[in-house]
Amino acid sequence: MLWHIDQTSGQSLQDQIAACVRRALTTGELTVNEQLPPATELAPALGVDRNTVLAAYRRLRTEGVVDFRRGRGVRVTATAPASAPVEQAVRQLIDAARSHGYSKAEVLGMIEELM
Repeated sequence: MLWHIDQTSGQSLQDQIAACVRRALTTGELTVNEQLPPATELAPALGVDRNTVLAAYRRLRTEGVVDFRRGRGVRVTATAPASAPVEQAVRQLIDAARSHGYSKAEVLGMIEELM
């Protein structure tokens, strides 16, 4: 499991960690009942504080994606979130860009600038 976060991003570290878990579910890298890395191991691997990882895990628990059990660690409890909303938004972006005459390079440049 190889996750990357951007310390310079405007997005909070805990949001980035939670997003990594959601994406891993979507791509099949993580499956239901699979154990996530303990915060004490993941934090130094990502270069963040353990409490940042725990905050991300708590957010995912609130969303129903993971569950904490004493002796079992943090385990995935939900099936993969649908990627359909993201794909739909991208398709809408492509349609809007085409209808306004933007090139692929221009749209990618805008995305890079905004992300």
